Amino acid sequence: MDVNIEPSWKEALQAEFEKPYFADLSKAMKEAYLSRVVFPSPKNVLKAFTLCSFDQVKVVILGQDPYHGEGQAHGLSFSVPNGIKTPPSLQNIYKEIKNDLGVEIPESGNLERWAKQGVLLLNVTLTVEQSQPGSHQGLGWETFTDAVIKTISDKKEHVVFLLWGNFARSKAALIDKSKHLVLEAPHPSPFSAYHGFFGCKHFSQTNEYLAQNLLPKINW
Repeated sequence: MDVNIEPSWKEALQAEFEKPYFADLSKAMKEAYLSRVVFPSPKNVLKAFTLCSFDQVKVVILGQDPYHGEGQAHGLSFSVPNGIKTPPSLQNIYKEIKNDLGVEIPESGNLERWAKQGVLLLNVTLTVEQSQPGSHQGLGWETFTDAVIKTISDKKEHVVFLLWGNFARSKAALIDKSKHLVLEAPHPSPFSAYHGFFGCKHFSQTNEYLAQNLLPKINW
């Protein structure tokens, strides 16, 4: 697997790339892409790290695994490429942003503009088989992304972690809350958004925290 990612990430995660589990994961990924339909495309698997450098990270939004429909996944949690219908969870994220900050809902579900401002859109599992959600859980991605979360927590200060849903919230133990802000809420999916995601005001809270720590706000 190509780990020729942005230099500050490569430096921060070098130890992970050299561990045996990562070699096993790379081998499993190579076999999966050769034998099955896997999303996102190989060039986009580490896209979250390409668009948002380690040095730039100000916000982390955790997803579970990539979209499993044709053309949807492109390496950023909750995001879809231009021209693809905005998925229901992202529609609800946009609704909350509008209610919280008054920002009009965009036509596109492409969140690259957030990534380029320092929002790491990280799926805990970075690949998935077509039409089989969760199919690549347990292959080693979780070990890698747990290390990413802990590395951010250990080596940076004043990062906002947005943990939506029980799966994301389970990662809170990896984060040092004495030097970062952790905001938790139910998942924005249609099944749970009305049970506390709507009205969470995470986007205004994020910007208030960044401003308090003399960091640029996110243009949501």
